[in-house]
Amino acid sequence: MSSKTEAVDVEADEIMYCASCGTAGVDNIKLKKCNACNLVRYCGVKCQREHWRQHKGACKKRAAELRDELLFRQPEHGDLGDCPICLLPLSHDFDKSSIQSCCYKLICNGCAYASLLHEGEGSLEDLCPFCRQPYPESEEEIEKNVMRRIEANDPIAMRQMGVKCYTLGDFRGSIE
Repeated sequence: MSSKTEAVDVEADEIMYCASCGTAGVDNIKLKKCNACNLVRYCGVKCQREHWRQHKGACKKRAAELRDELLFRQPEHGDLGDCPICLLPLSHDFDKSSIQSCCYKLICNGCAYASLLHEGEGSLEDLCPFCRQPYPESEEEIEKNVMRRIEANDPIAMRQMGVKCYTLGDFRGSIE
């Protein structure tokens, strides 16, 4: 088969036809898609009305599928997951999120800032935006919380402990 014949076959497959009368959509005839389902094309309103009885069931089914796809499409998630408060994807830039020292949850800075504003308005106690517990007051309390989270196999706590050991020069501790 020559490349010229293949090109003609491809062009023939791409030509659209009116679902009612079979008129081919060529240069001088522009076919319009069904607005609801985008599955079929018509050369005019007359053909669309004539074909409606045959097309109605498939059209309504496909329109419902398209509507469901649009309604239930989930946003793409990042590798770090979502902020547990606002459920927006967490950024890879660690300057845009913070780890809470009480529960070791990684939350976005927007939620942390909103919590600070809320506490400032009512002169409320400084609490974690996620677990609503007071922040640890000493390094020993923070260390105790980290170890508790590591025992619970919390990957964020494990990472933080590894980074801390690495920055202190304890390379063996950073990989244990």
